[in-house]
Amino acid sequence: MDYKWNWAVLLQPVATGEPSTYLGWLFTGFLNTAALTAAAWVLALAVGSVFGVMRTLPSKYLRAGGTIYVSIFRNIPLIVQFFIWYFVVPELLPKGMGDWLKNLPPYTQFFVVSVFSLGIYTGSRICEQMRAGINSLPRGQRSAGLAMGFTLLQTYRYILLPVTYRTIIPPLTSEFLIISKNSAVASTIGLLELSGQARQLVDYTAQPYESFICVTLGYVVLNFLIIRLMGWIRNRTKVPGLLGN
Repeated sequence: MDYKWNWAVLLQPVATGEPSTYLGWLFTGFLNTAALTAAAWVLALAVGSVFGVMRTLPSKYLRAGGTIYVSIFRNIPLIVQFFIWYFVVPELLPKGMGDWLKNLPPYTQFFVVSVFSLGIYTGSRICEQMRAGINSLPRGQRSAGLAMGFTLLQTYRYILLPVTYRTIIPPLTSEFLIISKNSAVASTIGLLELSGQARQLVDYTAQPYESFICVTLGYVVLNFLIIRLMGWIRNRTKVPGLLGN
């Protein structure tokens, strides 16, 4: 195969007439990926925490609600969920809310839908990690909290959850990394994140090797930053003698 390498193409002005280079396209895609990853991670952690706690409560109805959530969102392919959130959900919302979502600027609409798709999907995975983390704690901790006069909510807030979060930081780190890679699916609904920008670059320049080598390096840098961040959080929150630290 007679492939002609041309790294200089990255510094050429884009053919669309925008005041940018092809490298600028990739950098914009990197920023979009980083923003999407961070926003979806916050949503996933919040939703996963709520439903994870629900799955450990005495109420069978709340446990059933958590189970239904996990069963639905873990078993539907992520790309299908993106299409449902983008094409179906706006039609099911109240008319005013649906019209508002559909009339958003294209980038904002793609971004909002992608955050919900990734966040809700990943939340169903974090839910199981929260459940496992809470159930792994000695049952005496919950009993001791209740015996001291705490309500069940206070027992979770002040005793169970602080220990659980410290215990499950490693799997949470893995989910953070998975979100960054799953963000590539967002290009299917139009969000030009890192991999989407790379495909666009290939279409305009016919230089696939240079494009996807840069994309690979971009994901490596992003994941390195995530690992460093989660490592810093783990070191800052670890309790000497606590299992898992």
